[in-house]
Amino acid sequence: MSIEFTSTAFHAGATIPKQYTGDGPDRSPPLHWSEPPAGTKSLAMICDDPDAPRGTWAHWVLFNLPAQARGLEEAVPTTEVLGNGARQGKNDFGKIGYGGPAPPQGKPHRYFFTLYALDVFLDLPAGATKVHLVDAMKGHILAEGQLMGQFQR
Repeated sequence: MSIEFTSTAFHAGATIPKQYTGDGPDRSPPLHWSEPPAGTKSLAMICDDPDAPRGTWAHWVLFNLPAQARGLEEAVPTTEVLGNGARQGKNDFGKIGYGGPAPPQGKPHRYFFTLYALDVFLDLPAGATKVHLVDAMKGHILAEGQLMGQFQR
């Protein structure tokens, strides 16, 4: 099953605006999604860049979002736990929360925001890495949605 995943800041495949990148204030973009399937207990999200020079780079790790959530507002705080109880992991910049696109000069990089509907709440601490999240989600994904944006310097 698929979840529709969109942003009011950029369309799928389009350029991510500067304010959501390392060249701007580095705020997370607003994100919205459709209703997940029945049986969804929580949502998780990963934003990563498969075009990074050292391999896929995690820009955002977020999990245990309430199943009834249908989006995230712009500029999600970079705190370990959000007001709705969701937990944020450590990105590959070594920080909690969102770290926007900051590619080297050259060709455009693709940034994939992937949302997962899960049949469990994950027993992971805030600060968990993408590797930990991917491992914990195995066998629990009911549906997913993806939004890709690009950025180039």
